[in-house]
Amino acid sequence: MATSHKTSDSKKEEFRKYLEKSGVIDALTKVLVGLYEEPERPTNAVDYVKRYMGASAGQDSEALKRENEELKQQIEDLKSQLDSAGAGAGAAAE
Repeated sequence: MATSHKTSDSKKEEFRKYLEKSGVIDALTKVLVGLYEEPERPTNAVDYVKRYMGASAGQDSEALKRENEELKQQIEDLKSQLDSAGAGAGAAAE
């Protein structure tokens, strides 16, 4: 049992080092200090953190995913049109 405890501790330490190296700890510290220093506490602390970290609280991720799929389809349609136009132009040149 002592071995599994050491393994668990080493995994936690490895993860902590990863978070520190990647800048996550600094970013979280800054956002929490910013929240602490707010003269009036925001009613929704999570929205505050999202806004501070660069995410828009009002964005609808499902709507963005749908728009992304629609745009991908438009790109495919335009590629097909280009291929067809290119094939037609090649045939006309012969």
